[in-house]
Amino acid sequence: MHVVHPVCCGLDVHKSVLVACVRRDLGGGRVEKETRTYGATVRDLERLAAWLVERRCPVIAMESTGVYWKPVYHVLQTAVEVIVGNPRDMTRRPGKKTDKIDADWISELLAHGLIRPSFVPSPEISALRDLTRLRVTLTQTRSQAKNRVHKLLEDTNLKLSSVVSDVFGVSGRRMLAALVAGERDPQRLAQLAVGTLRKKIPQLELALHGRFTDHHAAMIQMALDQIDLLTRQIAETDQRLARLTTPYTAALQQLDTIPGVDETAARSILAEIGPDMSRFGGDKRLASWAGICPGNDETAGKRKSGKTRKGNRWLRRVLNQCAWATRKTDTYLGRTFRSLQARIGGKRAAVAIAHKILVIGYHLLDQGTCYEEDRYLRTNPRLEARWRTNAVHTLQRLGYTVTLDSALA
Repeated sequence: MHVVHPVCCGLDVHKSVLVACVRRDLGGGRVEKETRTYGATVRDLERLAAWLVERRCPVIAMESTGVYWKPVYHVLQTAVEVIVGNPRDMTRRPGKKTDKIDADWISELLAHGLIRPSFVPSPEISALRDLTRLRVTLTQTRSQAKNRVHKLLEDTNLKLSSVVSDVFGVSGRRMLAALVAGERDPQRLAQLAVGTLRKKIPQLELALHGRFTDHHAAMIQMALDQIDLLTRQIAETDQRLARLTTPYTAALQQLDTIPGVDETAARSILAEIGPDMSRFGGDKRLASWAGICPGNDETAGKRKSGKTRKGNRWLRRVLNQCAWATRKTDTYLGRTFRSLQARIGGKRAAVAIAHKILVIGYHLLDQGTCYEEDRYLRTNPRLEARWRTNAVHTLQRLGYTVTLDSALA
């Protein structure tokens, strides 16, 4: 097998220790290997970097094991080229397994060019990615706290959510605060409604009859405190995101022009893929990396499954949300979603539209242009011919004689 890297190093990375194996091709089928074990502290990693430079090793490879590869990458990237690979592609063949054997195996794969480098974002995009993922986590946690309040209200026989559309709006929060403070009279609680909700005071008086106890008050107070804290943290995260995304205003505006993609979704997409599309080499490779393209499982000429592979779950999540947002829009993506939904169901249609959104976003960022709906209004000639043929056959089955005459002529 052809040797791509005559001198290289394989790293088996763990939390507190890592094993390095330097492989040197001496020619004539002779190979020299040297293995060393280092700690995971900064001083140990600097010693490892000095050893690699001393051995004149220009490139190393390691698995993206959890978050343990990150400190190693940060220290060693200043001294040598670091390739981070997918552990699934670097699994050792069955047999004895030790840290030294794993490092040896990684060095063999790297020497023959069998490791595909993973996408490692720049420090700026990495910081943006941390904040967008943190915002998702905070939002999900806040939703859990709100659901906890709904469950507690149902446990007390208070049907507030059946009358008030938003329990955590101005009127709902006033009623919850009064309940926590000790107010139990339904008439007084209903009078706390403001705005258009005052039209529903009779319904509120009926809905606020229940068995609200001090235990429920304490539980709801803790949930409300958590909701307020998370709301403040989400606001602070948005402020930091606004500062970090200032250099990428043009890219965000380009993504924001895609139907179904708002400012928050555009930030999440940009944080996951970055503004430089040359890193992926094509829209198909980007879709494969994200895990929103059909999978390949073919045996003996028969296609068994088209299930998507596991890709970037954070990117898949936001793209699916954007796809569902296009469902009710009168756009190319919305019409395509409804057409696919009628044939293959909503979930599969969402994945297909998410794929289209990512491909469109790739070309917008690559070309520096904005989304233009007119580009998708042109009918595919083959699709138009199929529609025409189906329409003619349908009329003929109903007993009509059809003569086609173009109105444009």
